[in-house]
Amino acid sequence: MIAIGEASRQSGVGIETIRYYEREGIVPKPERALNNRRLYSVQDVGGLRFLKKCRDLGFPLADAKTLLGLSEGGGKDCQSVKELAELHISNVRARINELARLEAALKELTVNCDRGNVSCPMLSQLRTTQGQ
Repeated sequence: MIAIGEASRQSGVGIETIRYYEREGIVPKPERALNNRRLYSVQDVGGLRFLKKCRDLGFPLADAKTLLGLSEGGGKDCQSVKELAELHISNVRARINELARLEAALKELTVNCDRGNVSCPMLSQLRTTQGQ
């Protein structure tokens, strides 16, 4: 059994994030030592590491929690995991498309920018599109 700082180091999850996960019921509350300090098992750290990997892949916290639960059930519900992953892929693609539109809009606004220009065309364009 290890303290929260070591659990954080081994899992890569920040101490405050671990506490948040506990408060929100994402992970179970750990055992406590006689001095009331949290004590984490190897399985607890593994769960934190699993959540970190899910979050690093961009899964929303609710989906990461679901995946953690599925993984603890022996990983036998592969169809549910696939459905969550496919939905996430669809959301990632939508964000990529949105970012591409944003990039194009910014390029269009900056194409007319010249150094030393007293009146910035980009700022003028931004002013005329406010409130629309």
